[in-house]
Amino acid sequence: MEVELTSDQKAFARRAIEGGRLRTEQEAVEEALALWVERERQRAEFLLTLDDARASIAGGESRVITQESMRELASEVKERGRARLLAELTTPR
Repeated sequence: MEVELTSDQKAFARRAIEGGRLRTEQEAVEEALALWVERERQRAEFLLTLDDARASIAGGESRVITQESMRELASEVKERGRARLLAELTTPR
């Protein structure tokens, strides 16, 4: 396969080569493709979690988020954190 880079892409790759970051334009294209593959993998994983979230909501496993519910959640988290810290401080080592 042959790939024709734009002048901006060539200049970008050339700067990376001159700076010692890459050795060749081909290496630049290979790295770009590796990053694309990783991004697509992450996208697929995100879409799966989105599907899981939608299924949870459809199954009634959701809660309404309001300012009050967020305050309650923050309070619960703080309380659990304080209890955990107290337990750590009072447990003999």
